[in-house]
Amino acid sequence: MKKRVLFAVVFILGLIQTVQTFAQCSICTKTTQQMGDGPAEGFNTGILYLAFLPLALMVFLGVRWWRNEKKNS
Repeated sequence: MKKRVLFAVVFILGLIQTVQTFAQCSICTKTTQQMGDGPAEGFNTGILYLAFLPLALMVFLGVRWWRNEKKNS
């Protein structure tokens, strides 16, 4: 029970204290600087949106594998 509460507290604090990240390579950064602030923010959001699904899938598969290994041992 304590582990779940600790995990929930750490998870919520992690969500609250997020740092703005820029998911752009150097070429994309130069391009978005030339376009201005509006399109640059949308471009960055699009990159993060497209990167979310593969990362979420890897986390999901990793957790399933870990639980299966934990059950079998």
